Amino acid sequence: QVQLVESGGGSVQPGGSLSVSCAASGIIFRFNSMAWYRQAPGKERELVATLTGSGSTNYADSVKGRFTISRDNAKNTVYLQMNSLKPEDTAVYYCNTQWRLRSYWGQGTQVTVSS
Repeated sequence: QVQLVESGGGSVQPGGSLSVSCAASGIIFRFNSMAWYRQAPGKERELVATLTGSGSTNYADSVKGRFTISRDNAKNTVYLQMNSLKPEDTAVYYCNTQWRLRSYWGQGTQVTVSS
């Protein structure tokens, strides 16, 4: 059974930093691509960043240079470090992976950027 459990997030002022984590189980983590999505109120879910098993990364233009996705294969965990946060980064952040032709999501964690 595949499970993705997010942690971290919270509230921060503009310009601040936050980190979110996603612990995965039920997959061969070190080979799997992992992704972070986010969904702001009233908006569609959007892709934020991806990280392949070989270490290749891809970022949405809106977060390039500010966010960093990384993984710890020993802990089956993927991270998203978010710096220089803006109010428009406010959203629920979701971890995602594909396994055996199915897509799996975590429960989401709230990130709020406000003064």
